[in-house]
Amino acid sequence: MKALISGITGQDGSYLAEFLLEKGYDVYGMVRRSSTENFERISHITDRLKLRQADLLDQLSLVELMDAVQPDEIYNLAAMSFVPTSWTQPMLTGEFTAIGVTRMLEAMRQVCPKAKFYQASSSEMFGKVREVPQNELTPFHPRSPYGAAKAYGHYITVNYRESYGLFAVSGILFNHESPRRGREFVTRKISDGVARIKLGLAGELRMGNLDSRRDWGFAGDYVKAMWLMLQQKTADDYVVATGIAHSVQDFIELAFEHAGLDWKKHVVMDKQFIRPAEVDHLLGNSAKARSTLGWKPMVDFAGLVRMMVDADLARLQRQSKP
Repeated sequence: MKALISGITGQDGSYLAEFLLEKGYDVYGMVRRSSTENFERISHITDRLKLRQADLLDQLSLVELMDAVQPDEIYNLAAMSFVPTSWTQPMLTGEFTAIGVTRMLEAMRQVCPKAKFYQASSSEMFGKVREVPQNELTPFHPRSPYGAAKAYGHYITVNYRESYGLFAVSGILFNHESPRRGREFVTRKISDGVARIKLGLAGELRMGNLDSRRDWGFAGDYVKAMWLMLQQKTADDYVVATGIAHSVQDFIELAFEHAGLDWKKHVVMDKQFIRPAEVDHLLGNSAKARSTLGWKPMVDFAGLVRMMVDADLARLQRQSKP
């Protein structure tokens, strides 16, 4: 089996690549041409991957890539995925995260229509939520250019499935984190900040809204759900979530406690980190994924927080050694 992963150098792409290699797949990774390559997350498996250049902004490159690889499964994980940046670069976010999905689907339709396609949808599509918890039928009300672009990507995937008979699914994944999360994301910002304070490299952690509640899981668990969706007889969309929400403050308290620190002595509120339109409460109902796919999360919230803090402590300790 051949799998093509866009966004293979990201958090989810790296965990998915590991998972598929263990399953015996030939794994092709789509990477953008860049003057500085960032393969840090996949450096330990690069020799087992087949990396190919293409770009979500360039239709011809996608057609040529799929024609050369002829993949059995396509995982579209590439996107401009940092919500705050989507406010400062809304046009680029739309090009990558919305129109880029259309380019992928159109290339697949032209070149390898028998392949199976996974689209990385997001709980940010729910935004200003209409109901709690959110399931596959909950209406979308995105509150950022990123959320709006993801909603487009979600619906265009549905349209290509229904219009052309493609096996195309969307996984509506709620927040999933890991030690490989970018340090600009709030969870990794916290674990990295705690580690720096513990090691005497910093004295404070500047934060925005501590009351936002998210359904946080472990990215390594969530990539298995992506694969399971493509093993079904019929294409369908699934919410993937733990079903338990925690506030940003909960994450902070647990992270500092794990490091033996008092969070109140180090956390400073900073208005620059407040979003223009906040998403207050995301909580997923993954009953369909659990019953149909047989999926369930293996790492709980406390285990995730401890894993991330421990990994950042170990990383910073390694870096500080002469």
